[in-house]
Amino acid sequence: MRSVKQRGAVSWDPSREHRFVTADGTALHVETSGPADSELTLVLVHGWTQDHRTWDSVVARLGDSGRILRYDLRGHGGSAPAKPGTATIQTLADDLAELIEDRVPDGPIVLAGHSMGGMTIMELSRSHPELVARRVAGVAFVATSSGEMDRITLGLPGIAGSGAARFERRLAKLLAKNRRDALPLPLSVVRPGARLLVFGRRPQRADLDSVAEQLLCAHPASVAGFQDAISRHDCRVTLAALSGKPVIVLSGERDRLCPTTHAKVIADALPEAEFVRYPGAGHMLPQERAQEVSARIAALVRRAARV
Repeated sequence: MRSVKQRGAVSWDPSREHRFVTADGTALHVETSGPADSELTLVLVHGWTQDHRTWDSVVARLGDSGRILRYDLRGHGGSAPAKPGTATIQTLADDLAELIEDRVPDGPIVLAGHSMGGMTIMELSRSHPELVARRVAGVAFVATSSGEMDRITLGLPGIAGSGAARFERRLAKLLAKNRRDALPLPLSVVRPGARLLVFGRRPQRADLDSVAEQLLCAHPASVAGFQDAISRHDCRVTLAALSGKPVIVLSGERDRLCPTTHAKVIADALPEAEFVRYPGAGHMLPQERAQEVSARIAALVRRAARV
């Protein structure tokens, strides 16, 4: 865990508003929108193999929800690759803590995390409890999990399910050895896999292309490291740190990566949380149910502003 008090170790050139450099020297791509003087800031954290564009359709529908900050996790999008040993959920939580302290030094914050982004928020509550207690006024967990990701079967039964899980681990090991900055694959090859694994019924072609394009921008070795980190993720006990705060838990009932049973574990640990399930939807709720997700997050922001 890196202390967010190491401010002297963090460098940032104010003339480069889209770039933030963490204490260990990793440059992150950052996007902000909305009024700079807004009292409350919404921070959006994307998931594994994706980048800040995950939230494009949601942000377009949020309307007057104050200031919005989103960024690319290390190893993803326009951010630098994860350095050796740093492709961990703990490191992502440290990055988020540093980014908040630097770019949102004052005022309440609402955090929304999709998939690995939700796991990052959970780890933030464990490793930076003072920051969460002091600053976080609401949390949205979107298609995410608090643990047991090493048992995922991709929605397949029996031997097929366990075989799919083993294949995923083997693929991660191959990616870990890849020294390229991006996968040298055409969109047409990646699109069918995205359709099968992360979408529910009747996805839009533009959404399929967006998800595939983001995957092709991710750093292969970093992606492999984070896949292992996801399999080890376990924050079930520490969810209690968010008790008393406004929380929403959103899940697609056809999600193969973070099944609804995992979302229910989160909701059960936070009995005051609002738990919403979307029939027919898969893992990519920010695209598949953009209108509903944006409405839920906007309502969460309004509720947090009143707390």
